Amino acid sequence: MKKILVVDDERAIRNSLKEILMDEGYEAEVAEDGQSAVDMAEKTHYDVIFCDIKMPGMEGVEVLDKLVSDGVDSAIVMISGHGDIDTAVECIKKGAFDFIQKPLDLNRILITVKNATDKATLVKDNTQLKNDNSQLKKRVYGHEMVGKSPAMEHVREIIDKVAPTDARVLIQGANGTGKELVARSLHQQSPRSAMPYIEVNCAAIPSELIESELFGHEKGSFTGAVKQQKGKFEQADGGTLFLDEIGDMSLAAQAKVLRVLQEHKLSRVGSDKDIEVNVRVIAATNKNLPEEIKKGNFREDLYHRLAVIVIQVPTLDDRREDIPLLIEYFEEQISGESGMPKKDFSPEAVDLLKEKHWPGNIRELRNVVERLMILGGSPVSVQDVKDYVNIV
Repeated sequence: MKKILVVDDERAIRNSLKEILMDEGYEAEVAEDGQSAVDMAEKTHYDVIFCDIKMPGMEGVEVLDKLVSDGVDSAIVMISGHGDIDTAVECIKKGAFDFIQKPLDLNRILITVKNATDKATLVKDNTQLKNDNSQLKKRVYGHEMVGKSPAMEHVREIIDKVAPTDARVLIQGANGTGKELVARSLHQQSPRSAMPYIEVNCAAIPSELIESELFGHEKGSFTGAVKQQKGKFEQADGGTLFLDEIGDMSLAAQAKVLRVLQEHKLSRVGSDKDIEVNVRVIAATNKNLPEEIKKGNFREDLYHRLAVIVIQVPTLDDRREDIPLLIEYFEEQISGESGMPKKDFSPEAVDLLKEKHWPGNIRELRNVVERLMILGGSPVSVQDVKDYVNIV
């Protein structure tokens, strides 16, 4: 949950702003003077700080100078009276994110908060990545598409062409082939890469909850809705929404997704208010959607909206020449995560694994590599493969 600090010497303003922010789902705290705000901001990370310019004691400009000099990475929004505009502009030059003029306007506040929290999230992520090289390696390494087979090179070529566009993509492939890696690569190579990337596994969410999960809900809209909740489409605004296993989505939810794709608008469960969203949708499925359309399980109009570009992810059986590279990759990954020493695989053991049928695809191969690292000898032999792997 995004955390916001409101700094204003007028109790009515700071309390009303706090209530507005909390109603919108943010965690909000208040400070009545500049020194208190500095003390709080140096002990607690706030994504956004609203700070009044004119306050007794330490004024807003001094608060800004202190926070910037101390390296506080919050997005600081100055609250200015009519006579403070020049000062507010000067604050922007000093590092403030924005300023809002009194009397405060609700819509302006919420737009500024959204933009500021997006900026704060990026700053926080960039700082974390710069200060933690191991985390950076883990993120990049964990999402790498490994393989030099013609089938994988074809997938990469399509990604390179499609990623810079906003075209919707339908990723097809069996379980365990790495459809989510294709989706993430499309996002990372797109102009939206700095914005949110939200994943939804449609098969893992009960049908009665999928609409609330995707589109959000209002407080009291159904039993258990104790507060307003933003859905995944809103969370992904400006970025990418990955709808995994979309073939398992209910027809009612499909109709609402179609509306969002057509009109770029949604309404939360329990509300008739339209909310505009700017989201690139990437979908994936292990089902044959044209067959599901014939059975009445999937909307044909939604299929055509989603399948602007279709990427077929090959099975491991269709890219056996990549198995040696994948074994090496998974050994590095597993060793890095668990501290387990790496083991060589004899050429004969690798050849035997290349002959195996892989119904579980890449996911199954990773499990096999980990099993052989634990139970096999050094190097891993043909006999180890025969003993610990079901060769079919």
